[in-house]
Amino acid sequence: MSHANRGLEEGNPEEVGFSRERLQRLTDHLRGEVDAALIPGATMLIARHGKIIYFEAIGFRDKSVQAPMTKDAIFRIFSMSKPVTSVAAMTLVEQGRLYLENPIAAYIPAFANVKVAVPRNDPIFFAPQGIDLVAPVRPPTVQDLLRHTSGLTYGFFETIVAKHYREANLFAGDFTNAEFAERLAALPLAFQPGAGWNYSHSTDLLGRVVEVASGKALYEWEQEQILGPLGMSDTSFSIADKSKHGRVAEAAAPDNLAGGAPLYDPRQPAKSQMGGQGMQSTALDYARFLQMLLNGGSFAGNRVLSPETVSFMTSDHLGLIPPGPSFYFPGDGYGFGLGFAVRRAPGLAKHTGSVGNFDWSGAAGTLFWCDPRRDFFALWMTQAPMQLFRLHSLLPNMVYAALTEPEK
Repeated sequence: MSHANRGLEEGNPEEVGFSRERLQRLTDHLRGEVDAALIPGATMLIARHGKIIYFEAIGFRDKSVQAPMTKDAIFRIFSMSKPVTSVAAMTLVEQGRLYLENPIAAYIPAFANVKVAVPRNDPIFFAPQGIDLVAPVRPPTVQDLLRHTSGLTYGFFETIVAKHYREANLFAGDFTNAEFAERLAALPLAFQPGAGWNYSHSTDLLGRVVEVASGKALYEWEQEQILGPLGMSDTSFSIADKSKHGRVAEAAAPDNLAGGAPLYDPRQPAKSQMGGQGMQSTALDYARFLQMLLNGGSFAGNRVLSPETVSFMTSDHLGLIPPGPSFYFPGDGYGFGLGFAVRRAPGLAKHTGSVGNFDWSGAAGTLFWCDPRRDFFALWMTQAPMQLFRLHSLLPNMVYAALTEPEK
């Protein structure tokens, strides 16, 4: 089987350079996390050279009813929706229907008049006295949406326009992506486009750009271009099939809030298809997506992107662009590509990994990273928001500790 056509099949850890004993140490530790009530339950999957060499389901799918975790459990993946939407956008780029350098206003005209907020200071004491609105030095582009340099923000960050975001009731009612885009366009940007990296609603807005460029609803386009070809039948924005409702993994109190709000119910239908936060998936579904990326855009004979496009997406697109006003989620030693954090240095980061790794996570506790140099990925699925940052360091350290084959 060629590298590009690899699917996923069961493999032996030792045959691909992993220690079975050290993977068992990982399992034992994770079971201890469940026993200590740090997480309710989880699934974890590791694949190397197209072979699944570790796949465990531990703890509870729903601890409140003592339902055990299963390998087909469905998890809210929150911001792990972003890479899927980013790939959807790049399929349009490959087809000549979307241009990274185009202003957002080329697809969403309401952004033609967007302004940038700058702090207004007291002339004597230089104390903040509100904001002034100025024209952007350049308009925000599609590339800015993909790499989070658009000037958009989230309402829960302490940026100078966060209050405006909160007061705008962005999530009021049962809204469409088109309506959400109009609401965002009415708000000022938090900084000049391209002046800094700031985590934001950029990928939610990108989902609307995909709709305009494709002429289809976001999920319809993703189903046609990504989910269907990859066999990701359990990945969606809401779970319409009632026979799947019992497979939804649940968080356990008190760790059952994301961004201060209770986790949403994915069983409930909604108009919105939030490209930056609205999907749910399973370990095996998302593993197909990650293997496609490691394969250079193809999985089991179905090509989603070209190898060059995947390489372009997983290269650093920040260069000297600094972190913006919000917390820099990629972390020390990392830049950001088109939908992924990208490791730029062997050191600096707080956990083990290879230069060229690309990764992202979700607010409810999910996490993945791909290591192209060593040709493997690891995928973690849980619903425990408060544990995400701790596990973001713990899991790579323990997985790389089980890797016995040195980098070539």
